[in-house]
Amino acid sequence: MTTADTSSERELGQDAKIHDLGSGCYAISAEGCPNTGVIVGERGLLVIDAQPTEELGEVFLKKIREISDKPIKVLLLTHFHGDSTAGAAVFEAGEVIASDLSKRMMETRGLDDREVLKARYPDFYPAGHALPALAMPTMTIASSMSIDLGGREVRLMHLGRGHTMGDLVVWVSDSSVLYAGGLVQSNTAPYCGDAHLADWPRALDRIMAFRPSALVPGNGRPAIGSAAVATAIETTRDYVVTLRDAAAACAESKLGLHDTFQSLNDALQPRFGSALLFDAHLPFNVARAYDEAQGLDQPQIWTRERCDDLEDALTRTSPVSQKTEPAVAEDEPVAVDEIVADDSGANVEQDTDETAEAHSEASNELVTDSDFAASLLGGGEEAAADDELLLEDETDQDEQVLEKAGA
Repeated sequence: MTTADTSSERELGQDAKIHDLGSGCYAISAEGCPNTGVIVGERGLLVIDAQPTEELGEVFLKKIREISDKPIKVLLLTHFHGDSTAGAAVFEAGEVIASDLSKRMMETRGLDDREVLKARYPDFYPAGHALPALAMPTMTIASSMSIDLGGREVRLMHLGRGHTMGDLVVWVSDSSVLYAGGLVQSNTAPYCGDAHLADWPRALDRIMAFRPSALVPGNGRPAIGSAAVATAIETTRDYVVTLRDAAAACAESKLGLHDTFQSLNDALQPRFGSALLFDAHLPFNVARAYDEAQGLDQPQIWTRERCDDLEDALTRTSPVSQKTEPAVAEDEPVAVDEIVADDSGANVEQDTDETAEAHSEASNELVTDSDFAASLLGGGEEAAADDELLLEDETDQDEQVLEKAGA
């Protein structure tokens, strides 16, 4: 979730700009709005991430039509947050694709997420503005999937937990362009309210393993050239690691949420204080880092009531401990999160009694990041057969995975 905190909605999106990344790959950015990606194939377009409202979706769709009048074959939602999904309907895509984990988050958290978005960010949703219907994917994937747009292959991949549980990235091998969604930010403070901070750096390692020549972040200008790509990734990593480690130190010292907020602000402010949305995101980021440092592997659901409680806790003059909700809501099965990709790209279930620390250690036992990237890209006849199966039977596969998970 990354949102504007200055302009009115009439102004939002009016400065939308097309960035030509070469070889039919584009990004569309506007101040205060998440980025939208466009990949052009002979048969049509793949669009990456919608916008927070249908009005902004229309603005970005007009920009897409400046690029091409081909039909939008696929709208890819990189994660479940409403600022990247709520405007999906206006794109009229042939398929709307997300990870199966993101779909589960939409089902269990989507309505609360949009209510929080509307309450805290009136620039997107002024008084009287009705929220659009909850956008749901028409197809989901568990690990990775290839899409033939005609004359080029595009790879959709889940590289592990990070910005959210179910992040997807998009890799265009013929142009070495990677669309990172919320996993990477440029000149914008990451939003970590639904993050898995222990796992996020591993996902960034895997992005780096592709050695992209250009990278489109969730927000901000695209990074063009290997040096700019490395800077965007490492800056995001530094923020996440600083937040995580400072919160762990506060937990070790048994500080309450109020003092933890002050300590983490002091740790992050010198380097990241000038980033867009630093102040807006910090309370949510501290709350999640505080929970994870206390051993809560699953992010708590953000409701308007919880936001009010957080604001109240952080504005008190005396230290307080955060009111802890159950680590997992009753309507959110734990086992869904325990599905991870093994070395071959298949899905396996982990022991649901594992701690967050054990989960992180298990992730470190996976193949090297370069080998992991290669396994997702596929190779040889066997890999090609797997890709074909994913394309033909992906919906059935994911239903079986969710059924095993107890969904």
